[in-house]
Amino acid sequence: MDEDKRSEGVSFIVRAHLDQIAGFFDTAPSSSTWGARSYRGILSHYFRHLIPAEASVLEVGCGNGELLALLRNQDISGVDVSANQVERARKRLPHGTFAVQAGEALHFKRTFDVIILSETLNFAADVQLLLEQLRTVSTPETRLICNFYSSLWRPILALATTLRLKAPAPQSNWLSTDDVRNLFRLADWEPVKIFPCILCPVSFLRLDRFLNRFVAPLLPWFCLTVFAVVRVRGVRDRKGRSATVVIPARNEAGNIEEAVQRMPRMGDKTEILFIEGHSRDNTWREILRVAEKYPELDIKAMQQSGRGKGNAVREAFAAASGDILMILDADLTVPPEELPKFYEALNSGHAEFANGVRLVYPMEDRAMQFLNLCANKVFGLIFTWLLGQSVKDTLCGTKVLLRSDYQKIAANRAYFGEFDPFGDFDLLFGADKLNLKIADIPIRYRERTYGSTNIQRWKHGWLLLRMVCFAAKKLKFI
Repeated sequence: MDEDKRSEGVSFIVRAHLDQIAGFFDTAPSSSTWGARSYRGILSHYFRHLIPAEASVLEVGCGNGELLALLRNQDISGVDVSANQVERARKRLPHGTFAVQAGEALHFKRTFDVIILSETLNFAADVQLLLEQLRTVSTPETRLICNFYSSLWRPILALATTLRLKAPAPQSNWLSTDDVRNLFRLADWEPVKIFPCILCPVSFLRLDRFLNRFVAPLLPWFCLTVFAVVRVRGVRDRKGRSATVVIPARNEAGNIEEAVQRMPRMGDKTEILFIEGHSRDNTWREILRVAEKYPELDIKAMQQSGRGKGNAVREAFAAASGDILMILDADLTVPPEELPKFYEALNSGHAEFANGVRLVYPMEDRAMQFLNLCANKVFGLIFTWLLGQSVKDTLCGTKVLLRSDYQKIAANRAYFGEFDPFGDFDLLFGADKLNLKIADIPIRYRERTYGSTNIQRWKHGWLLLRMVCFAAKKLKFI
């Protein structure tokens, strides 16, 4: 399966380049230099942050398995064009599966949760062909994680090689971020997020940790390597998925029946799940009355055990039965009629997390106060930078995701903790940690017709600032 798979089915030009790369690494020293080991250790910190420990991993261009050995994952595989390097990887990681193959002629009879390309794009014979071949071992849930050198560092690395501070390497492709984006598009991959990192590529008196963690996110143009987290692009047919619309309700008695009457039907079943939160009015009695009045609808009612919308959402999601989970605030400022947009975004595969945006279309005069509007825009810009994906409106109550993805977020909640009384950021941060594709869904925002808002501007504004710092520590300055 090994030698003959290295260049099977590729052109003469590609095959010649692969043979040249294989020959170079076949004669490379058996042990890495101190600098290379140090750099791999720094790289592994970012890969461990991006890759769940339980994921199955394939590294294309695995070399001697040094990077895979630094990960926490047990289900690991690797391919490389160098037979000598693959043999070293097998000895280093006897529980892994390794083969002499080129990514351009990849031949595996299984799929993986994560595919790693660490500097492999820099030496690939045909990057587009390589990316196309990776689709054969991918599913819609697979994440391709790659890093490639920034062209800005080319003279620095050349000087380091001349001074023998860096091991020699074959002639490299030098790809700009725009080049890589274009190649992803041509091979039907879609970036989830792309971010530069690493200002100091070797360990030195812990200065590297300080520079890479706190300075690199602020000076991305000067970083050595660019990371890209990518998913398979394309519309996927997912007909027949059911939906659960969770409606947290506190002092919203006047909106309960209207929410039911206006609720669109989505998928093969639409479950409406009211969760009442210690109301001072007759909200709970109204929920029970409406559920009894409309027996033909799938309406469920529950009361939260704790306090706050975050607690309500978590308890309701745990009880929901739909494939797609949706949040609709009971004030109906986000019209129920907008929900099919969110459903379709997930059901079609265009997104894996749909976030409502109130800041695109004109609002009714009293829908949002001016200071709140300004604060929402500012926080949207900040969180877009923190997450590396567009999140134009962090506080819109309508958020939608697959139940299977929510269960992963819940299972890994210890990483962030029970920090969020709103529920919005628990989901946003969890989605980012899972590398889910987030899509902003513009909606028409209406003024409420019953009751008053539960938002306390100054108290909750201060809480949001604390969450910005929390997110920066957990997601950006890592």
